[in-house]
Amino acid sequence: FGHKTLKSIINNEYNSRYLNNTPSSITMASVHTYDKSSQRHVLPLRPTIKDYAWGIRGLDSRVARFALESGVIDEVDPDSPYAELWLGTHPSGPTTLRDGTTLESVVGGQLPFLFKILSAGKALSIQAHPCKDGAKRLHLENPTNYGDDNHKPELAVALTPFEAMCGFRRLEEIAILIKKHPEFAACISNEAKLAIFLCSRDEDDKKKALRMLFQSFMSCPVETSQVQLKKLLKRLQKEQSVDHVHPHEEPPWERKCARAILRLAQQFPGDSGAMAPFLLNYLLIAPGESFYMAANEPHAYVAGEIIECMACSDNVVRAGLTPKFKDVDNLVNMLTYSMGGPTINAGTPAYGDDRIMRYTPPTREFEVMIITCNPGEDITLPALSVPAIFVVLEGSGNTDNEEGQRLVMRPGRSYYMPEHCPELTLAVNDSKRGPLRIALAHENQHLDEPTLSCAEDSKQWGGEFALPTPTSNPGTPRSPNKYVGVRELNLKPGVTVPFKVPKL
Repeated sequence: FGHKTLKSIINNEYNSRYLNNTPSSITMASVHTYDKSSQRHVLPLRPTIKDYAWGIRGLDSRVARFALESGVIDEVDPDSPYAELWLGTHPSGPTTLRDGTTLESVVGGQLPFLFKILSAGKALSIQAHPCKDGAKRLHLENPTNYGDDNHKPELAVALTPFEAMCGFRRLEEIAILIKKHPEFAACISNEAKLAIFLCSRDEDDKKKALRMLFQSFMSCPVETSQVQLKKLLKRLQKEQSVDHVHPHEEPPWERKCARAILRLAQQFPGDSGAMAPFLLNYLLIAPGESFYMAANEPHAYVAGEIIECMACSDNVVRAGLTPKFKDVDNLVNMLTYSMGGPTINAGTPAYGDDRIMRYTPPTREFEVMIITCNPGEDITLPALSVPAIFVVLEGSGNTDNEEGQRLVMRPGRSYYMPEHCPELTLAVNDSKRGPLRIALAHENQHLDEPTLSCAEDSKQWGGEFALPTPTSNPGTPRSPNKYVGVRELNLKPGVTVPFKVPKL
């Protein structure tokens, strides 16, 4: 087949399999159910899509399928990446109504949040987002690479199993990895390694040591890091081969770390950022689980699909795993150097209904609701005093409100709900085989009841490798010189134990 013919076959297959309809009959199915001049009508939207190279290709991408359903594209190219779908008023990707009217003109200004669907086929860059003061400074100094002056905290809810590197590992973990992997150690100065091994238990001292380590690693000469990366990959490939017998005492998190490095190095040949799993927590997030990344926290999403909601900004400070502009100095200077990773949370029921799951970060710009309506049921969306956007994630159903709006509810359809608009009721026929599920985003209405926290505030997770907390007699004074890289020993009088200095 010719290329165009093949694409037509694929798109026709998608329409018959997923939509059970023809393209011409779905284009404007809800056009007569709204009036854009009304302040009470729910309005259908046309999102913006981004074709970043890391996106999932063709119809395997949820972004591609949603873009096709919403009428943004006429066909899906099986060879093209479809990375992000944007719903909001940010100038880099403004959402419109179906007649081309911008959402910003309907709202009367910018929404405080940006709502996204993200489909990652390979790793995104090692990055962080600036705080408000940092964003203003970066925008003033470099408006080309930092196009707005707003901060960008973000919330992610997994739609599929999702892999991500989030926040720094604890110093205990990093110390173990430095000892075990001489290639990684060779990319770090002796001073930085000593700072890690001889660091006290004081949190400020730990952060200073971690900053010294990260700065040393990021400033390692390219020639050195590339040579060491090649050595590391050769050794890890041998250890991961079927002929290599793994010692039973090797922790699973270390094997996961090694496999992640091999995978990243394949995606970004020669980039020392492939060693990032030695520094960052490598997480697997289950569908329905969520996490929150505050400003100035390092992360890199690796693979999978998520709902993402953030403050209305597109500021990203990158340092690796990308061909785009890298700003290592600013990244090193802006990070908080908190350790332990973000809280992982599956949401909490809201409005007295366990079919409405609330994901609330500790920031006022946004929160997300996942609302599920099962076959044979109906559910009324919460009445909101702020504008909201929702997107259909799966299933199909019917709608009704005081205005008699009958909206098309199929995966990929998205809508704008004005503030104080009549309550919208969803219903699913009992003959359907699965539920109707939507994601709703709006300004945070539960700021005093957050379900999520950042690494600095998190108390629920101690990292992938959690050392047991030493027990001691409360009445026994503790020595002020406890080192994170050295194990504490209880010695009897007259007994000597040989001590091996860590290799630098």
